Amino acid sequence: MAVREIVFLGDPVLREPTPDVEAFDDELKVLVDDLFATMAAAEGAGLAAPQVGVSRRVCVVDVRHVEGDHARIALVNPRVTEASSEREREPEGCLSIPGVTEVVNRPARVVVEGLTPEGEPVRVEAEGLYARALQHEIDHLDGVLFVDHLTPLKRRLLLKRYRKLREQEE
Repeated sequence: MAVREIVFLGDPVLREPTPDVEAFDDELKVLVDDLFATMAAAEGAGLAAPQVGVSRRVCVVDVRHVEGDHARIALVNPRVTEASSEREREPEGCLSIPGVTEVVNRPARVVVEGLTPEGEPVRVEAEGLYARALQHEIDHLDGVLFVDHLTPLKRRLLLKRYRKLREQEE
């Protein structure tokens, strides 16, 4: 397991929809292990392959600290297949846009279908933080960032705060 470098807002890989994974091989297993290691090192709740510069439809989520032991998963080629009409407004942040958060409105419950890193079908029914994290990471696989769910004004203000933070770091 290696901790990989996380790419930040502005890197084109974050805006490209990812192709489906077709080979369930050792390279995929290494990527999944690295995603878990990188997410843990960055103290995140989820991480998608594009966030480490890899354009593959793979993501990991680990929100066991809030949702219990069932809430840790690696997904290959995941898709949201059902979403509740009930919605929740909760703060979100992103490891690729560090230092800023904003309230995002998402379905409260989702069903996600995909494959395990071994190629076995998996179906996840999730709510709360688990559902939010799954939706956030699957968005990454579609080239969508959480800021895209904000109103234009909130997006502009958040991106201005983010740029100011980045300037202060340099």
